[in-house]
Amino acid sequence: MLSHKQIQPWLNTAWSDVIFIISPAFFSLSLVLLFPDQFQNSSGIPLAYWVFLIVFIDVAHVYSTLYRTYFSPGNFKRQYTLLISIPLACYITGVMLYRFDGLWFWRILAYWAVYHFIRQQYGFMRLYSRNENSTKLLTTIDKIAIYAATLYPLLFWHLSSGRNFNWFVEGDFFTFKNDMLLRYSGMVYILIITIYMAKEILLIISKKWINIPRNLIVIGTFLSWYFGIVYFNGDMAFTTLNVISHGIPYMALIWFFEKKKIGDKTVKNKIMDLCFGKFGIFYFLLILVLFAYLEEGLWDGLVWKEHQSVFKPFSSLPQVTNSELLSLLVPLLALPQATHYVLDGFIWRAKNKF
Repeated sequence: MLSHKQIQPWLNTAWSDVIFIISPAFFSLSLVLLFPDQFQNSSGIPLAYWVFLIVFIDVAHVYSTLYRTYFSPGNFKRQYTLLISIPLACYITGVMLYRFDGLWFWRILAYWAVYHFIRQQYGFMRLYSRNENSTKLLTTIDKIAIYAATLYPLLFWHLSSGRNFNWFVEGDFFTFKNDMLLRYSGMVYILIITIYMAKEILLIISKKWINIPRNLIVIGTFLSWYFGIVYFNGDMAFTTLNVISHGIPYMALIWFFEKKKIGDKTVKNKIMDLCFGKFGIFYFLLILVLFAYLEEGLWDGLVWKEHQSVFKPFSSLPQVTNSELLSLLVPLLALPQATHYVLDGFIWRAKNKF
């Protein structure tokens, strides 16, 4: 029988961590497996479901970074230079890239997004390992496992042909079919899984204890990335697994961290006081959805013109087709996303005092 002397390293509480951080990967995979006709074989995404995934989760989670940066008076004052220079640098770089080549703009943004997604899983794994007294070898095995869980599916995407989905736009990822490299990388992938499982079994035998949240994060990452990219080959399945398993845990982490930091104190900021006070979770999510709807409405009204029934307030906006104007507009509309990707590399580091 496993010992319960060691406390599980939950970030908030056991039930809230399981529901909002750990279960999204398993829940999204269950949806795809239980409804194969709707998810695995679908050639498109129903409009209502697209709104739920993209507006309510994918774009909304981008704006949750605001609560740790621009909405936080203390953090904004301490990191003023960083918080002003990052979006400025992202916009200037974006304009230069888009003027050079629109596809290269989306390509670099896609690869930066991938890096952000990978690092989030690594970050959760490290957070749930924070109390472990592990050797360097055991820590290295954990690192290799979480990176393998994300990098092998991406390698498969690049080395195989016929993926029926994109990250942002068609052609944003490079592809170079190589069956031999794909076969050997698959063997290494299986070997890493085997080593990680053997390591955990030996730890259970020797310590009679298992780190539940860390193992669930690693398993959930393996499952969601493998099935989302390698096993299934549909846009709806990929988007479901990709968005739900990434966006919901990120928003939950922001909420848990800021709520714990503020506690029951009244802060000198109306937004933070409203969003982390009584019924704060409602206002927290409402603000995120409003920002997301505004951004997607501007995208649809000025660029895409694809979902005008959803974004009626923006339907009368003129579609911008001039390349010079697009080179200024597209990087501006993508700026919240780009800033989120860059800032996320700073706000979780203790030395940066966020």
